[in-house]
Amino acid sequence: QVQLEESGGGVVHPGDSLRLSCTIGGRTFSRWNLAWFRQAPGKEREFVAATKWSGSLLYGDSVKGRFTLPRDNAKATAYLQMNSLIPEDTAVYYCAADALGRAILSSLRSPDAYKDWGQGTQVTVSS
Repeated sequence: QVQLEESGGGVVHPGDSLRLSCTIGGRTFSRWNLAWFRQAPGKEREFVAATKWSGSLLYGDSVKGRFTLPRDNAKATAYLQMNSLIPEDTAVYYCAADALGRAILSSLRSPDAYKDWGQGTQVTVSS
């Protein structure tokens, strides 16, 4: 059984940085894809970023150039490094895993590519 552990949310000011982490637990996975989605109140869930086991990365248009998604394969952990935060980044952030790495790159923007989801962590950007 796959378990996702998220951490790192909080309240920050515009222009600040914040790092979220998501660790895949349960057993050892050699190939895994992981993504971050977010959902603000009254809005639909939005794709933020994804990392494929091969090293390919995808970013949503609204975060491109500000967010990065490094991964540590030995720790089965991916990080969402968020820089230059703006109030529009305020949302609950969810990590999602395709633990067996079966999804193709082009599908990683869709929540349908992921079987397992974290509990969500709140990020609030406010002055």
